[in-house]
Amino acid sequence: MSQSIYDFSVNTITGDTVSLESYRGKVLLIVNTASKCGFTPQYTGLEKLYKTHQAQGLEILGFPCNQFGGQEPGSEDEIASFCSLNFGVSFPLFAKIDVNGAQAAPLYQYLKAEAPGILGTKDVKWNFTKFLVNREGKVMKRYAPQDTPEKIGADIEALL
Repeated sequence: MSQSIYDFSVNTITGDTVSLESYRGKVLLIVNTASKCGFTPQYTGLEKLYKTHQAQGLEILGFPCNQFGGQEPGSEDEIASFCSLNFGVSFPLFAKIDVNGAQAAPLYQYLKAEAPGILGTKDVKWNFTKFLVNREGKVMKRYAPQDTPEKIGADIEALL
């Protein structure tokens, strides 16, 4: 079992494999995303956070997921195009994953164990659940989908 977020490797939306070790020393906001969700406009706020704080060490990692209402049905190419054209997303996007169940990505198994939800529940409840990780790789907090990027900005700034 991995002991650190830096032990995981993930696939980018373009098919490359990236070790999270490459993000060591950065503040990470890890988000499961979807293109056809009521929370999809949060891409705008996430991009604004990224543009504002990237130079100070913030990285936002977006993981498309189709497990909630089938709201991310597209291919990786379609997802990348949608995010770029509609929201100007420049933060890293990764290959579509499962965040719950038997096929849940190992990274998400780790995140859920480190920062359980309300009443200790582990499963991610919906799209745009966010996990905040400090510069040392510790999972600090889980945010619900309705917690907007604007609302969590102060928590991010405190870690930068």
